[in-house]
Amino acid sequence: MEYHYDGPRTQVSVTRRFRAAPGDVFDAWIDPGLASRWLFVTAEDVTTCRLDPRPGGSYRITRTSDGMEYVAVGEYLTVDRPRCLEFTFAMPQFAADVDTVKVAFVPAETGTHMEFMQVGLRPGFEEETVEGWRQMFDLLDSVLASGP
Repeated sequence: MEYHYDGPRTQVSVTRRFRAAPGDVFDAWIDPGLASRWLFVTAEDVTTCRLDPRPGGSYRITRTSDGMEYVAVGEYLTVDRPRCLEFTFAMPQFAADVDTVKVAFVPAETGTHMEFMQVGLRPGFEEETVEGWRQMFDLLDSVLASGP
């Protein structure tokens, strides 16, 4: 039985600076080899990414942890390298909810200012959602610093 939530929705945002060019930060979101090193990754887990980064293309990110699979799926809405990326986001094993993620990559003097927003979030999950993305962005920073 699938649970669907029809109540109010909210959004969260996170900004982050990276010492890499906007194109490099953008590519880390759409290149499976790079994305599998930071997106939904923890030290003890294995993450695989199947990405079709074009408008209408889909993605599937699978993280295996303690014998369990956690799956994130969605569809790319906007792929405008190196300026912005927009996609739907769902984890169907938990709920029927589908959020929208928008990421802007703005050139900065020392690299990139990334503006991240997740829209359509169920109220009450804001803090843990922001913390989860911040942890992933820490890993992204490490991936960008270590190179391809």
